Amino acid sequence: MWRPVTCKLIQETSNCLMAAVDKTDNVGVIDRYFPEAAFFTEFERFDRHIHKLNREGVDIHYISVCSPNYLHDAHIRFGLRIGANVICEKPLVLNPWNIEALLDMEQESGRKVNTILQLRLHPALLALKEKVEQSPADQVFDVDVTYITARGNWYYTSWKGSMEKSGGIATNIGIHFFDVLTWIFGDVKENIVHLHTHDRAAGYLELQKARVKWFLSINYDTIPHEAKLKGSRTFRSFTVDGEQIEFSEGFTNLHTDSYRNILNGHGFGLEDAATAVEITYNIRNTKPIGMADNSHPLVSLPQSPHPFEREEMVEFF
Repeated sequence: MWRPVTCKLIQETSNCLMAAVDKTDNVGVIDRYFPEAAFFTEFERFDRHIHKLNREGVDIHYISVCSPNYLHDAHIRFGLRIGANVICEKPLVLNPWNIEALLDMEQESGRKVNTILQLRLHPALLALKEKVEQSPADQVFDVDVTYITARGNWYYTSWKGSMEKSGGIATNIGIHFFDVLTWIFGDVKENIVHLHTHDRAAGYLELQKARVKWFLSINYDTIPHEAKLKGSRTFRSFTVDGEQIEFSEGFTNLHTDSYRNILNGHGFGLEDAATAVEITYNIRNTKPIGMADNSHPLVSLPQSPHPFEREEMVEFF
């Protein structure tokens, strides 16, 4: 349940990694940070080691969960069962009822589940939130969110390409946006899905103080031409009433700041993550209605077949 960036965060916040588990070895990476940490490629052996430490009186203060999305719920439960607080990467869980059950476990254990919602710490988005809060009560903003981050064919072979394991495009690459949108503009009044395929999703969210058209994609072909000319494989746009909110810069320290806040007792918890989890769950389980008057403009782009559904010929010699 680890990854290299997590080691870096633990080191930067002056803490120690006791043990890690990952079914892939990542040989040598952990040596740059915590060469003395116990390492396992099988969860069962990791579990045994942690319980041995507990019996020896060693306190594990935090479990950091960086595993595939569908395992987050189980690994959070593991952390609470061993008496640790939990730090979980996005998405916290895939289903709303998972949060309800974890709230009960959290109360029973006396420990806290924290999630990483680093966009809430971005200065540009904090400023936007303040602007919205100071606006007239009846003002409704027009918001356009576009996020495209190209992925190769490996994506469809990995767990990320499985709707059941990842939650699909809206969860994989969009959940931070849905979180920050509701954090800034308020509760969901309407959630319409216009498009949802293997490589893109789009829809319309009506929030308390915003009308949001959104488009998410992992297909390189959907990236605007001007971005391709710059050699970019990512395109991000967030406009409010036609004004671009620039938050591409300033990401460097947000993850570290998130960890520092958590360790200082000011992290975001289960209930903070609940709204975005519910939004993405509903997107995943709603039948798309196709192009509509309130669709994002990129919904009209030509659709692409799943790469593994293309007919290909392979010759053997």
